[in-house]
Amino acid sequence: MSQEGQLFDKKSLRAVLGKTANWSELAKDCIAFANALGGTLHIGIEDGQDNPPANQTIPTDLPDTIRRKLAECTVNVAVFPAARIAANGGQFIALDIPRAVSVASSTDGRYFLRIADQSKPVTGDDVLRLASERAALPWETLTTLNVKASEIELQKWDALTKGLRASDRVKASVKEKSDSELLSHYQLAHDGLLTHLGILCLGQQRHRALIVTAPVIQFIKYDAHGDKVNKQVWDDHTLSPMELIEAVWREVPDFRERYELPDGLYRQHVPAFDEVVIRELLVNALVHRPYTLRGDIFLNLHPDRLEVVNPGPLPLGVTPQNVLHTSVRRNEHLARLFHDLKLMEREGSGFDKIYEVLLSQGRPAPEIIETHDRVQVTIRRRILKPEVIDFIAKADQTYQLTQRERIALGLLTQQDALTARELATALELATTEALQAWLKRLLEWGLIKSAGRTQATRYFVDPALLRNLQFASETTLKRIEPHRLAALVLVDLERYPKSAISEIHQRIGDEIHPKQIKRALEELTAKGSVRFEGDRRWRRYWAVPQ
Repeated sequence: MSQEGQLFDKKSLRAVLGKTANWSELAKDCIAFANALGGTLHIGIEDGQDNPPANQTIPTDLPDTIRRKLAECTVNVAVFPAARIAANGGQFIALDIPRAVSVASSTDGRYFLRIADQSKPVTGDDVLRLASERAALPWETLTTLNVKASEIELQKWDALTKGLRASDRVKASVKEKSDSELLSHYQLAHDGLLTHLGILCLGQQRHRALIVTAPVIQFIKYDAHGDKVNKQVWDDHTLSPMELIEAVWREVPDFRERYELPDGLYRQHVPAFDEVVIRELLVNALVHRPYTLRGDIFLNLHPDRLEVVNPGPLPLGVTPQNVLHTSVRRNEHLARLFHDLKLMEREGSGFDKIYEVLLSQGRPAPEIIETHDRVQVTIRRRILKPEVIDFIAKADQTYQLTQRERIALGLLTQQDALTARELATALELATTEALQAWLKRLLEWGLIKSAGRTQATRYFVDPALLRNLQFASETTLKRIEPHRLAALVLVDLERYPKSAISEIHQRIGDEIHPKQIKRALEELTAKGSVRFEGDRRWRRYWAVPQ
C-alpha cells in the first residue's frame, strides 16, 4: 500500500457504514482531490495499517451507496468505487477520484484542496484563484490564434523530437509515434492548429509575439551602490522556453565566475552560482508561472545575491513555508514536456535540489518571498563556511547520503547546533516527529549527535567526525552539557552576584539559548546553590556560599 499523501488517503470502513458514517468528511476529501491532481481513497483500512482486517467483507451494495451519497453532497466530483481484495484476503473499497474539469465544491458551497496529506478549506479570495486556475480549458491547449501546425519552425521541431526520442523518460510506445502523433500527444497541436503551448515551443517568431504573456527575461546587474551597471533582455520572442534557459546561462558571464579555495597543496574551484541552481530557478520561473498574467521574469544580480522575480503568486496550496514538500501543477502539459526532455524533475523536487546544492556548498538556503503579484527567490553568493563543501563531499562518499540527509546535514554543519523545533522549522516540517525520516540514519551512523529530550532536543555534528575529516570549526558553547552549563552559571554568579538572567547570558555566551540558562538557574535554585530576589525582569540571582 502507498503512504498517505498528495494522491492517496485511507479511511476506516466505519466512515461509510451505519451510525458512524460521516459522508460530509468523505465528501471533503473527494472535493480536495478533485480540485488538486485527483487521487485514490482506500476505504476499509485503518490509520497506521497497510491492509484491511483479514476477515473483512464489503457489502455488495456499498459501492453504489457511496456513489449515490457523494453525488448528493458534491458538485463537479466524479467518483469510481470498486471492491478490492488485499494481499491478506481482506476486502476494501478503492475509490478513484479523477481531477475535476471545473471547480469542485460541496452542495452547500464549501471548497477544499488537497495539500500534501491534508484536505484544506479554500476561503476568501483563494476561491477566485481556484476558479481562475481551474478553467475548463487549460491555457496551454487553446488554439485561439488559429496558427496552422504546418507553420512550425522546423529547426525547433527537429531539436524537440530528437530530444524526446533520445530521452530515457519517454516510453518506447511514445517514441514510435509519427511526428503528427507526437504533436497531439504533447498537446502541441489540435485539429491541425498549434495550441498556445505549441506556439511557445515550436512556433515562428511572429506567432510567438502574438501571445501577450509569452515569457520575457531581463537580467539586470547592480553595483554595491544599487546602480545598474549592465542589462540584457531576451524579449524578441525568437526563442522557445527551452532555448531561453540555455541562452541565459550561456550569455550571462557572471553566472560562470568561480572562487578559488585552498585544499591542501591544491586549489579548489567553486562556482559563484552553481549551474544546477540557476537552471532550476529558470525552469521554475518558466514552467510554474501563470501564463494568463503579463509580466517579465527578472534576474537581479547584486554583489552579494541573485534575486529571481517571477510574475504572479505561487500556485494555490503552495506557500514559502511548504515549498519543500508540496507540489501543485499549474501548467501541466508544459511541465510534462520539460520533464520528458530532462530539463526538470517531477513537480516539487526542484526546490529540494536547490536546497541540497546550496547547503552542500556552505551557502544559506534560498529565501522565498511571495506577494499578491510576484514571487521572489533570493540565493546568496557568499560561502558562509567553505569547509562544509569538503565535509559534505566526504560524508556522502562514505555513507551515500540521500537528498534529505544532505540537506539536514548541510543545515546542521552551518548552524553548528539546532533544537528539534528549530530544525523542523528550517525544513518546513509540521511536527518534530517528522524529523525521523531526515535524521534517523545520520544518528545511527554517528554523523550527528543529539542531547536533550522532546522538542528541546539539540542536534549537532559529531565533533570527533569533524576532527577525523580535518574539518576546522570554531569552538562554541551551543552543545554544552546541562551539568557543565550549571557549573558555569554558578561560577559566574560567584564572581558577579546580584545579576539578572540577561547579564548572565551575555557574559557566558550569546550562542547559548536563553531557555538553557533559565533551566540551569531553576535547577541550581532547587538544589539550594542559588537564591533570587524579585520577579520577572527585576529578578536578581546570588550564589549561595557552601
